Amino acid sequence: MKSSVRLRWATLLVAASLILGAGLPSARAADRIVRTEAGAVKITEVARGLENPWSLAFLPDGRMLVTERPGRLRIVSPDGRVSAPVSGVPEVHARGQGGLLDVVLSPTFASDRTVFLSYAQPAGGGARTAVARARLDAEALRLDEVEVIFAQKDSPPGSHHWGSRLVFGRDGNLFVTLGDRFHHRDRAQDLDSHLGKIVRIRPDGSVPDDNPLVNRAGALPEIWSYGHRNVQGATLHPASGELWAHEHGPQGGDEVNRALAGRNYGWPVITHGREYVVGTRIGEGTERADVEPPVMQWTPSIAPSGMAFYTGEAFPQWQGNLFVGALKFRLLARLVLEDGKVVHEERLLTDFGRRIRDVRQGPDGHLWLLEESEGSLLRLDPIQAAM
Repeated sequence: MKSSVRLRWATLLVAASLILGAGLPSARAADRIVRTEAGAVKITEVARGLENPWSLAFLPDGRMLVTERPGRLRIVSPDGRVSAPVSGVPEVHARGQGGLLDVVLSPTFASDRTVFLSYAQPAGGGARTAVARARLDAEALRLDEVEVIFAQKDSPPGSHHWGSRLVFGRDGNLFVTLGDRFHHRDRAQDLDSHLGKIVRIRPDGSVPDDNPLVNRAGALPEIWSYGHRNVQGATLHPASGELWAHEHGPQGGDEVNRALAGRNYGWPVITHGREYVVGTRIGEGTERADVEPPVMQWTPSIAPSGMAFYTGEAFPQWQGNLFVGALKFRLLARLVLEDGKVVHEERLLTDFGRRIRDVRQGPDGHLWLLEESEGSLLRLDPIQAAM
């Protein structure tokens, strides 16, 4: 090949890589058909090439906000086009499991364009889970009026167990899940600490008057529930409006819980988990009268992340089911509930080999997934709609 031809090819390759780096998606993987107990489902890859995608939120115009853990917020169009990073994102502690984590829209987004972000915030010699709100200018790819409305009281060193799911209740208050930061697990039982808690705040960060521990001496008033390890999935029950959440256990004891006001969920005193490496029991047992038992627990651990109740029309056979992503076991768990109890589990995508980080029901009634292995945004389609 002549040197001039090689030069032209090299120029084209560089130009293509620059275009992709500026926001166009890389080539998509072939769509796949998977078998389920209710029939075949198509996995459609909408976008790929995201770096450690963590959370997904749907904009009213059909586009999607996606967080990348290193500290980037992007907008993905329905055809899979990935934007350049949105500017104005707060500085994050992007180490280990930390970084930019959840994103949700304000219940009044249509009028105020407000979004909420949770992230690992550098603080002194350590870091803490924090929540910021900002006004989104989607066309300019910019966050304006960024304001931190909550930050954990505790900011220990380390890079694990940030929690960080954000869920708005039907009353407009915001639930924030918080991890125990791994080496500080005993603080999950202490009511003067935010470690290992779920908190409930107003959208401006103030404390609702009806929080369960508002009048308890020595307790932080924003605490909703305690005794959690690392809550990385949370959603509202479609009928009751209750907050449901799941959390990681150590070598067993992953839990799905109804996160009820003022309740103790046991960690690290009451758990099915065992110590890493040595496998010895943790705490004093698996149940106690004053500890709320889990709706379900997984031993061995599947490493759950992301969670959604399904209420759409695309998969009528799945209505009312709870879907949970799994990192370690690389699957999507479908849980069938009766009277608040799990009566059946189906494990989907077990041969897909992807770490499922987030699970959402889209406004189209389809299930949407973020997976870390290839950095992809996926959509589950009923097979009849795909043909």
